Amino acid sequence: MPSYRFPGAGGRPDATAQKALQKRQANVTLTPFNPEALGKPWGYSNGMLAAPGHQLFVAGQIAWGPDQEIVSDDFAEQFGRALANVLTVVEAAGGKAEHVARLLIFVTSKAEYLADTKAVGRQYREVLGKHYPAMSLVEVKSLLDPRAKVEIEATAVLP
Repeated sequence: MPSYRFPGAGGRPDATAQKALQKRQANVTLTPFNPEALGKPWGYSNGMLAAPGHQLFVAGQIAWGPDQEIVSDDFAEQFGRALANVLTVVEAAGGKAEHVARLLIFVTSKAEYLADTKAVGRQYREVLGKHYPAMSLVEVKSLLDPRAKVEIEATAVLP
């Protein structure tokens, strides 16, 4: 677990809600869906088949800490923090990393993303482990916070 993760404004579910959510965990499955016609993808899934559950849509998260300031100017660290912020929202709603079905990753520089894919990969595995949902990467001119280099949206299917 990354050392920089923090509970979101909504915090974790209380003990009663957490117990109810754990009972329902077994009812949610996400299965990678990769049609043979597209070949086997590397590092992501073409789709995620979900059954049954509640959809959680996570707004674009950047590398803000609790004070809503960018935590680092390093690209890989921003990626890891933005992803950890996504997971904080998912966990506060009672989910886990494996409930993330889709990630939409916005970067201000595709070149900077590709320059250190090993560090980005380490950050990814530290936060989400070996769970590879459907993902897209989009290069944009800028993000709302001028220091932000990465913004990540997510969809999760929760029990």
